[in-house]
Amino acid sequence: MTEWTAVGIGGVVTAALTIVLALVFFPLFFLGPIIGGFLAVYLMKEEFESGIINGALAGVIGGLIIGILSLFGIGIIAAIITVLAAQVGIAVGALGVLIVIFFTILAVFICGILSAIGGAIGEYVQSAGRREYENY
Repeated sequence: MTEWTAVGIGGVVTAALTIVLALVFFPLFFLGPIIGGFLAVYLMKEEFESGIINGALAGVIGGLIIGILSLFGIGIIAAIITVLAAQVGIAVGALGVLIVIFFTILAVFICGILSAIGGAIGEYVQSAGRREYENY
């Protein structure tokens, strides 16, 4: 069963870390979804069906958050251009929406896959901790 609180926290961490790492040092942006997927599974209190599925859900939520935030950024830029030149602003706004839709789909796939990997790592760490605890 999916614990949506843990998945939500993992999604927010995925979005936040991915954006920060992309702005600070771009090649490290892939660590955000992996850490978010790991946290989504590691924070779960109950037994879970699959860490990969829960990590992927956190990545999809994180990718959607990134897409929504980028939509707001493109909207602000298009509004400024619209104020400066009306005809150019409409074209830029329409093109911006298409770019954001493509970017959101890409972010959902990338974050989903990387968070699934993080979820698998979290599942392994959690099960290793249980095995070690049961041996004592």
